[in-house]
Amino acid sequence: MRKERVGFAVCGSFCTHQQVLGELEKLVQLYETVIPITSENTAFTDTRFGTSDDLLERLEDLTGHEVLCDIPSVEPIGPKGLLDVLVVAPATGNTIAKLAAGITDTVVTMAVKAHLRNGRPVVIAMASNDGLAAGARNIGELLVRKHYYFVPFGQDNAKTKPCSLIADFSRSRRPWKLRCGESRSSPSCCGK
Repeated sequence: MRKERVGFAVCGSFCTHQQVLGELEKLVQLYETVIPITSENTAFTDTRFGTSDDLLERLEDLTGHEVLCDIPSVEPIGPKGLLDVLVVAPATGNTIAKLAAGITDTVVTMAVKAHLRNGRPVVIAMASNDGLAAGARNIGELLVRKHYYFVPFGQDNAKTKPCSLIADFSRSRRPWKLRCGESRSSPSCCGK
């Protein structure tokens, strides 16, 4: 198993949680340490897709670690260098907008800010209903920033949700094998 310590931050976009949990299952098979993190909404909101208690229990069962779901629990990620890579999946349009604007007022945005302090990679697996509308400029902002990497993404459903974008894990040529300090010549949104 790989030794890099992975943070796995889950935001809203509740309809994608089952797919994201499937990817988390793959991650815990590859990496020794995977630390689950959730946004406040994810940690405390029951939806038609499931209860927050069930989600938190599943995250803890998969990773073997307690879910970090408040700002004080994620702030030490930076000063203590707790992670080698941080995955945000699903990364909602709201979270992407806050990251692009430098707003740090949620668990996930604080985790990202703390992690970036150490110049380590953040992997974004987006899920946004307005990615091709109001959210496009925020995605573009993160695509050009150092230390941000995107899981390949595309339209969710061009007919019924023409502005919606979602991560396509099947298009990732090297899923979950980003090495710390690895450079890239172009954004990874194209699967290259």
